[in-house]
This record gives sequence, structure tokens and C-alpha cells, in this order.
Amino acid sequence: MSQSDAKGPPVPRMPGLAGRPPRDSRRLHGAIAHQIALDIVGGAYPPRSVLPNEDDFSRSLDVSRTAYREAIRILAAKGLVESRPKAGTRVTDRSRWNLVDPDVLAWHFEAGPPESYIQHLFELRQIIEPRCAELAAERRTDADLDLMRTSLASMERHTLRVPEGAVADLAFHHAIIEATKNEALVCLSPGISSTIKWVNRIKYGHPSGGLQRDPIPDHKAVFEAIRRRDLVQARDAMDHLVRLALADLMSVRSTL
Repeated sequence: MSQSDAKGPPVPRMPGLAGRPPRDSRRLHGAIAHQIALDIVGGAYPPRSVLPNEDDFSRSLDVSRTAYREAIRILAAKGLVESRPKAGTRVTDRSRWNLVDPDVLAWHFEAGPPESYIQHLFELRQIIEPRCAELAAERRTDADLDLMRTSLASMERHTLRVPEGAVADLAFHHAIIEATKNEALVCLSPGISSTIKWVNRIKYGHPSGGLQRDPIPDHKAVFEAIRRRDLVQARDAMDHLVRLALADLMSVRSTL
């Protein structure tokens, strides 16, 4: 049985690509990877299933086989698929996915993540961010405080409901991680930032208005503890902030 005869969903066509591929090849590769990734994380192609062969895929999407192969390379680099000669391209087990990669996070949230996935992300945040706040209280410089203070002021001025405030929120959390002076922790910042960004979109982007509680005081409590170099309070305040963020998200999701 050929790969194209294997059980699975039909090969999708991609609106906006068929007949009118982007001129920038990198955009085209990314667009194809994006569509396939949504099908994977959304369950259309479950782990260990084999994707249709590149001839069927490229013909359905009206793109070259080279563009399709480049898209598969993007997904393979993030752990979602693996390609083997004569065996085709297979979706890997979730344990091999780079779940904190910003793109993988974005694909999950766009596809509609299950509650278990959100819980796991917040468990990760609860492990990492309180300790980061504790280290920041110990190691922060005046320059670090200035970045946090500026971000807080922008959050308060704009609120998290608008892009400027949302960007300031990401900058605040990143400044805390940077203040740890731990390059390994700083490498985790993009994943944490992506989680915060997508969670905020859910909490504040719903037409009904979403979350009504003001989270700024919780951020200020973290900042003040770091400013005072109060390690225990910084850790506890960040733990409290993350727990409230999860509760807020679950509350908003229950109304959608």
C-alpha cells in the first residue's frame, strides 16, 4: 500500500497558496509548515501516522516538491515529524516535540489546546518563574530595575487589552529573567513569552471583554520585592501571579 493509500485525512488545500504562492520562498515554506503543523497538533495527523507522500502534498497545495521538503525540515527541526528513506514522513510521539518552542506553542493555541496542555505549561511556569524572580531579587542591577519599571508603567498606561500593554507585559517578564544573569534561564525566555502572549490573547481578546480583573497590582508586587532584594517575597509574589493567571485563563475559557 502506498503512503497516499494509508488511512488518514485527505491532503488539505491551502487557501491563499494554490495558484498564488508567496514570492518569498521562506514565507512559502513557513506557510506550508504552519498548515501541516495545525493538522498535526489538532489531531488530524496523530502521532505515528504517515503523512501523504510529497507528490500528493505538493500537487494538492500547488507548490513545488522542494517547497514541501523545506516545510518538512522546519517541522522536523521542532521534533514534530521524522523522514526516513522508503518509509516516508511520520508524525513523532508528543514526547519528542519541542513543546516550548514559540512556533509549537503558537500552533497549539491556534488549534485550540486541551486543558491538560495549558495545565502543563503553567506547571512549567510555576517551576521556573518564581525561582527567576528570586534570583532577580538577588542579582538585579539598577538597569534591570529601570527596564522593569518602564514596562510596568507602559502596562499601567495602556492595559493588557491593547498591543502596547501586551508587549510591555512580555518585556517585564523578560527583564526579570534577564536579571537572573543565568544564560541557561534566558534561553527559556522565548518559550515563556510565547505562552504569556497567547494566554493574554485568550484572556483579553474575546468579544465579550474577557478578563475583568486588573493584574497590574500582582506585577507591581513582584517588582517591589525584587527592588527590595526580598528573595522570599519575590518568589512568593511571582508564584501568586502565575497561579492567578491560570485561574483567570480557566475562568475565561469556561465562558467561551
